[in-house]
Amino acid sequence: MGELSQQVAHLARQLVARKASEQGGVISGDNPVTYLPTDPIRLWVIQVVIIIAMTQFLSLFLARIRQPRVIAEVIGGILLGPTVMGRIPGFRQSIFPDASLPGLNLTSTIGLILFLFLVGLEIDTRVIKRNGLSAAAVSAAGLLIPLGMGAALGVGVYREFIDPSVNFGYFLLFTAVAIGITAFPVLCRILTELKLLDTTVGVVTLAAGVGNDVVGWILLALTVALVNASNGLTALYVLLASVGYVIMLLYPGRWAYVWLAKRTGSLEQGAPTAGMMTITLLVVFISAFFTDIIGVHAIFGGFLAGLIIPHENGYAIALVEKLEDLVSILFLPIYFTLSGLRTNLGAMDTGKAWGYTIIICLVAFFSKFLACFAAAKATGFNLRESGAIGSLMSCKGLVELIVLNIGLQAGILDTRTFSMFVVHALVLTFITTPLTLLFYPMKYRTQELNGQEHHKAEVGTGSRSSSDEEVKTRFALVLDKIEQLPAAMTISQLLQPNLAAAASTPSLTSSDEKNEKASVSPVPAITQSRTVINALRLIELTNRTSAVLKSQVADSLIYNDPVVSVFRTFGHLNRLLVSAALSVVNHEEFPSAIAKHVTESESQMVILPWPRGATSLAEGEQGHHSGALNPFDGIFHKTTSQDQTNSVVYSEFIRRVFSNTPSHVALFVDRGLNPTSVGGNHHLFLPFFGGPDDRLALSFLVQLCRNSSVHATVVRIEKLDSLSRASTNIDGDKDTKAEAASSPIAVTLPYQAITAMDTVYGQHNTETRLASDTADNLTWSRYTSQSTAQDADTLSALSRITFNNVSSAKPLHTIVDLVANEITQSKNVIVVAGRSRRMAVESLKSELQQIITESGASVVSSTSQTLGDVGAALVANNTAASLLILQASTL
Repeated sequence: MGELSQQVAHLARQLVARKASEQGGVISGDNPVTYLPTDPIRLWVIQVVIIIAMTQFLSLFLARIRQPRVIAEVIGGILLGPTVMGRIPGFRQSIFPDASLPGLNLTSTIGLILFLFLVGLEIDTRVIKRNGLSAAAVSAAGLLIPLGMGAALGVGVYREFIDPSVNFGYFLLFTAVAIGITAFPVLCRILTELKLLDTTVGVVTLAAGVGNDVVGWILLALTVALVNASNGLTALYVLLASVGYVIMLLYPGRWAYVWLAKRTGSLEQGAPTAGMMTITLLVVFISAFFTDIIGVHAIFGGFLAGLIIPHENGYAIALVEKLEDLVSILFLPIYFTLSGLRTNLGAMDTGKAWGYTIIICLVAFFSKFLACFAAAKATGFNLRESGAIGSLMSCKGLVELIVLNIGLQAGILDTRTFSMFVVHALVLTFITTPLTLLFYPMKYRTQELNGQEHHKAEVGTGSRSSSDEEVKTRFALVLDKIEQLPAAMTISQLLQPNLAAAASTPSLTSSDEKNEKASVSPVPAITQSRTVINALRLIELTNRTSAVLKSQVADSLIYNDPVVSVFRTFGHLNRLLVSAALSVVNHEEFPSAIAKHVTESESQMVILPWPRGATSLAEGEQGHHSGALNPFDGIFHKTTSQDQTNSVVYSEFIRRVFSNTPSHVALFVDRGLNPTSVGGNHHLFLPFFGGPDDRLALSFLVQLCRNSSVHATVVRIEKLDSLSRASTNIDGDKDTKAEAASSPIAVTLPYQAITAMDTVYGQHNTETRLASDTADNLTWSRYTSQSTAQDADTLSALSRITFNNVSSAKPLHTIVDLVANEITQSKNVIVVAGRSRRMAVESLKSELQQIITESGASVVSSTSQTLGDVGAALVANNTAASLLILQASTL
């Protein structure tokens, strides 16, 4: 009888052999910790809570040093086992009594079957085709030599520690597999965490790991079959049955499954229906049952079932998303805690035991490392790349521990040798990440040619305006959630001049044509260079298997991603050239991914669309525009229907982008456009104080007005209450000193505030102030002076812009009033403002605080740090206008 069958039968016998317990429970004085075979759920819940809590606690610390989760799970099990907490009197008997272990064993076995199903599902044999020669060489060398060294090592271990009743040949075969196998699931996660999947090193290692893993599982199945068989003829029958089942499952079985997936529409939709999920789970457990009853462990059936799942159209990813959390959060910690309960480091109480443990570690590491290093070097990799491949291939982790547990259950290992091999698995898994980073840091990496570069080649470099270098035609648009699409579409449509204007002009009769030709404006020159938008789709990388799968297939996933697909269609309809890239990285690395994308795509400006809130504000609420959505409501107004942390977290991300991006940055805060004005006019309003950010805002506003549906009002604001320019500078310096260290020149200085990342700038001196003032005046006069020579495009844009000068003792109050007046006259108002965290002409902090006090809003400092003082004042007053906040490039 197989292992799984024995566990089920044992648990069933326990349940029927006991009478029912009292129904009063703890009210009747029952002790919930006492194990009752008729009611095992109580102690099982206590055990699970302790296991998960220990695992999560350890992973908090180990994740900071970039260690995979399996390290926390195994160490947690060792701490709960006889090595540490098992030494507490009564702990093992109360929390993990022997009578309760069959229930945990059955639960963990079910979870392990599902986990091996996910492992098999992760394996995509198509990856072997990429760099096939190098991958085959590394895989063969990384398997044959460690197998031989493992068998040689097994001779000494057998003579010193193993009972002679254990078959010598079986033990050598087992130790060879234990030394030779590579932990493919952990390897995938390390490659993803270190951002190596899109490098040549990552592709070769992944392909070699696939081959190594498959062969290792075959050898392990052979070992288990030989151990479970009573004689050689039985072992032969077991192997023949296994081979027949594998062929049946991988060919007719896979064809039938794919046919059903197509028939139900699951494959076309990229997600399994409820019926297909039912069939999938039945296939998994029936496969596990069959391999269990023929004498091979049940987990092999789960692994084989994973190999038949199609990967087309994101189907495998959607299926994994339905199972992974339950498996990784609940089942796997139970399994590896049981491994820890079987691990007793106290049994390794001799120098010989620890000496052999060190030898096992050295043989396992160097047999893998040197063999894979030599194979990689022989196939053309340099020393650093070869060292990284050797380090990665020596990884053990989950698979190794599963192998060891199978050996313990089969009687090949005793508790002491099991503990020795567990220590070796932990050590080799722990050193994989630091060794890889040591050999192959970021600056030495070479990227694998992928679809993203192909998209870039298709779109082309785009032509920049030869007549006006300030006109920007290449934009990087960041999309990390579907809620950003309305904001992204709104700002993207404004970027494109009205190319259809000529085509939509009413037809002229022949008699009128000659008279009208003279009055028809020429087609703007900018129509000769179309706007290019390089969209970057960001997906957060987590410990989930689905995230790892997404990172592996990012090049193909981009074609099916709904966010990218919708935006591409929008771009096509609006004559925008849209290229797309997809990046799966940790959330903390989003700003770095954006900066890298900007550099690679040669974008002139990054656009960050801030999505509208999830819920509308109630009509009549004080200070709120009816129906307007304020993304800062989580900061200013505590509501029960909105995530209170969303705005704070997202604003921190925005500030990191402002700080790290090597180009101009535009943040578009979408307050929502009036539905009745779709396709109608947009009105821009710009308060101009001066400084690099305001100059960028002014020039960009003029560019947006090249779209014939856009009109604008620009107001130059002068503050009246300053005694002199010098006193203004002094006040400005005081504010700047509070934000940044002294600097003789105006340069960007990254600064970590108490709350989050901020972007502040060095102090300005008289020279830099005069230079900035001169630049302000030149920019203003360029667009307002009639004598300034302008091209036809700019003249067309300026005809739709109104310029004014305003002097005010309270400029922020004046701006709020002016914007409110524009809102009453226009349906759609977008306020364009410089972030002005650099070279600010006036200090507006005190007036901003006054507006906040008047509005009764509870404001945090992150608002003005993100939007600047002008933007923060408008949000604090809850002005119903969208915001376009710009920061000029500081590089």
